[in-house]
Parts: sequence; structure tokens; C-alpha cells
Amino acid sequence: QVQLVESGGTLVQAGASLRLSCAASGRSFRPYVMGWFRQAPGKEREFVSYISRDGGTTHYADSVKGRFTISRDNGKNTVYLQMNSLKPEDTAVYYCAASNLWGAGYRERRDYTSWGQGTQVTVSS
Repeated sequence: QVQLVESGGTLVQAGASLRLSCAASGRSFRPYVMGWFRQAPGKEREFVSYISRDGGTTHYADSVKGRFTISRDNGKNTVYLQMNSLKPEDTAVYYCAASNLWGAGYRERRDYTSWGQGTQVTVSS
């Protein structure tokens, strides 16, 4: 399994931008679909975005569409989540995940086989 480490989470004000990074190690990064999920206090972990193996396809939750952008650099074994126009409701622990499945929807936790430890994003109003 690939090991994942997120970074970049911090406290920001509403309207600010932030970029999260997720570095992969242990195995080749290229065979994995990469996703971002988040979990707010007292809530279930929810899908945010995913990117295909070659980076050519991306999908977003409706709540972040138009504000967040996922990207990956297969040469650096890193996936990014650029978050713009942040809102207080974006406050959560953000998790990076990797999937070695084929043909899945990649919007469910069960579609992913490796997870990072999470990074806290707090957006103040």
C-alpha cells in the first residue's frame, strides 16, 4: 500500500485561499486514483474531490465546485487541493486517499484503500 502524508492545513479567515498537499511514498504513485475527503466535528467523512490516474479527469462535490481545484504531479508523487474563497463551513479535517480499484465511482470511502492522517483546516468568519 502507498503511504500518504497531508500538509498545509491551518487557520485562515473567510475568503482566503489555501493549498493542501499530499505526498505519497512506498509504492509508485501513478496507478492510484487520488481523492480528498473531509470530516467536520460531529459529521460523517464526506467526499470533496478526486483525480484520475493521469490527471485528465476530475470530480468535485457540489459544495466545493468552482472554488476548489485538485491536481497531481506524478513526478513528485504529490496531489494538491487548491481551495479558494474559503467559507466557515469548509472547516474540517481534510484527508487524502488513494484507490487502486478500477471502475469505481471514487466518491465513497469504501472505494479507497489507503488514507493519510489528516490535516486541520479552520476557517474563521
